[in-house]
Amino acid sequence: MFSPSRDEARRFLIDAWARHRAGQPLSDLEAIVVRIVALHPEYHPVLEAPEKHAHRDYRPETGEVNPFLHLTLHLALAEQLAIDQPPGIKAHFERLCTARGDEHAALHAVLECLGEVIWAAQRHGTPPDAKLYLDCLERQR
Repeated sequence: MFSPSRDEARRFLIDAWARHRAGQPLSDLEAIVVRIVALHPEYHPVLEAPEKHAHRDYRPETGEVNPFLHLTLHLALAEQLAIDQPPGIKAHFERLCTARGDEHAALHAVLECLGEVIWAAQRHGTPPDAKLYLDCLERQR
C-alpha cells in the first residue's frame, strides 16, 4: 500500500499543478488532481508558492483550513466514487448532486462525512467505519 509522508503528498499536489500550468503531460492521477485543484481557485496561490506554504502547519484551532488536507480528501473521495467503495457511496453522491443542484456542493457534503469518519477513527484508534460513513451520508440532504 502506498503511504506517502505529509511532505510527499503535498509535493505531489504542488508538482501536478505546476506540470499542468506548464502544459506538460500528466499522469491519470495528476489529471484528477488538476480537476480538483481547478475547483478551488482559493488554493492556487498556495500551490504556486510552495516555498512559502509546503511546510506550513495549518491549525484548525486558529480557524485555518489546511488546503493540502482538503485537496487530498477530495482525491480520496474521487477514488471512492470511481470504485463505489464503500458500496453505496456513489448512489449517495448522485442523490446529493440532484438535491443540491451542484456537484461541488455535493462533494463537500460527502467530504464532511469523510472527515467525521477519519476523525472518529483517529480518536478511537480504529479503522474507518464504513457504516458510520454511510449513515452520515444518509443524513445529508
